[in-house]
Amino acid sequence: MQSALTRRRLLATAAGAAGVATVATALGWVGGALGPRLVEPAGELVRRGEAGRRRAGAATVTAALQPRPVTLDLGGPLVQTWAYAESVPGPLLRARAGDLLRIHVENGLPAETSVHWHGVALRNDMDGVPGLTQRPIAAGGRHTYEFTAPDPGTYFYHPHSGVQLDRGLYGVVVIDDPDEPGGFDAEWVVVLDDWVDGTGRTPDQVLASLAEMAEHMRHGGHGGHGGHGGHGGGMETMVSPLLGGAGDVAYPWYLVNGRIADAPVTLTGKPGWRVRIRLVNAAADTAFRVALTGHRLTVTHTDGFPVVPTDVDAILLGMGERADVTVDLGDGAFGLVAAAEGKIGQGLAVVRTGAGEPPPATRRPAELDRRMALASTLRAAEPVRLPDQAPDRVHTLVLSGQMMPYRWTINGATYERLDPLLVCSGERVRLRLVNRSTMFHPMHVHGHTFAITGGGARKDTVIVVPNQGIDVDLDATNPGQWMVHCHNIYHAEAGMMINLAYQA
Repeated sequence: MQSALTRRRLLATAAGAAGVATVATALGWVGGALGPRLVEPAGELVRRGEAGRRRAGAATVTAALQPRPVTLDLGGPLVQTWAYAESVPGPLLRARAGDLLRIHVENGLPAETSVHWHGVALRNDMDGVPGLTQRPIAAGGRHTYEFTAPDPGTYFYHPHSGVQLDRGLYGVVVIDDPDEPGGFDAEWVVVLDDWVDGTGRTPDQVLASLAEMAEHMRHGGHGGHGGHGGHGGGMETMVSPLLGGAGDVAYPWYLVNGRIADAPVTLTGKPGWRVRIRLVNAAADTAFRVALTGHRLTVTHTDGFPVVPTDVDAILLGMGERADVTVDLGDGAFGLVAAAEGKIGQGLAVVRTGAGEPPPATRRPAELDRRMALASTLRAAEPVRLPDQAPDRVHTLVLSGQMMPYRWTINGATYERLDPLLVCSGERVRLRLVNRSTMFHPMHVHGHTFAITGGGARKDTVIVVPNQGIDVDLDATNPGQWMVHCHNIYHAEAGMMINLAYQA
């Protein structure tokens, strides 16, 4: 029997050369000596699942994405990067639950790419993971993603190719609820990001420097964490009292809707307006603590799904997490601050309803240190609570890793050496996430939402803090091959990924 490493390498190589369907037999998706028969990403079970998601009378929403090299103005600094448009975030994609989305991608990059639809419980062959669900989109190539979005909520899209997410390649997907009662005077989509590309290093060079510095330290060298992004700050400065080790990269800028704090975007409204803010953390290595000066926020959704409304002063979002909040606006000018958790720096946007000067870009509002919500502490709203049920299957994922060498693991191994987590359709599956490292890990499951056990929020991404664990339950109702990984993109690329695989 071949090793897991051999099988995984075969998958990545053959999928890139000849397509996922070609390697199905070799990898045991259709039976054979390599292990149990697994559901094919483009197989009949996946097609049936897609048909069941279609809503009668649904619309078809079409859009085009053109990833390409661009020069972006971040509000003063001009940077060379890759993006889907001449600004970030990329185009907002919007549909109603049950609609069919047809997205044409033309790759203008000098490298292969892909598009992953983060948080959407879509058909497996449209999930956008090269080497697992599709061939990569070659430089100069085209690909069409076509899928039904079954659940209303706030989602986003980004590549699942190397560390491309740490460029300007991201955008928001809003799936509206046809039964949404509304009651908002305005909606504001707010995307948070950490930025290094075009400031002297690319994300690929940052990843290489992490490995190089780790090797240097192994051989008796000295230095701190902070040189990874080419900017100051040491390892000892990137620590959060809530999260432990807060990241591997010291970024020069933190952005809100593509702008640095010295040149913020502005939402203009009127006193008394009730505003729905859709918050998306699209960062690669940074969690954000978010507050609006002089206001309280009501958290209504996390990762697209409703929670018991909770009034807070601030909310903490890990990479890949989203939250919807509502706020009743006061009279004046206010700062929406996204403080880089455990790091030095923050992003800023302005909400203006009247006269007055907004707070300076560097001021830390008191609200950030008052009552704060972590998404893992929120409770699911009754209509979306996962019914109590003992799990049919439990998989334990021990998260570990180290800086020297730069290697991040699940159950002691990196992705290419891991056998899949096997599940069967119809099972209640418990993932027991246990963090044995000194850093936090926002763990993301593709193609599903899970529930934090004990009535917790429905989510697809959850923070696991050092030396603690969290159990999440999901119903295995979306057949295919799905990634489970840390949404710190550098940790994922250094090995902290595994495949959740349905048996046929």
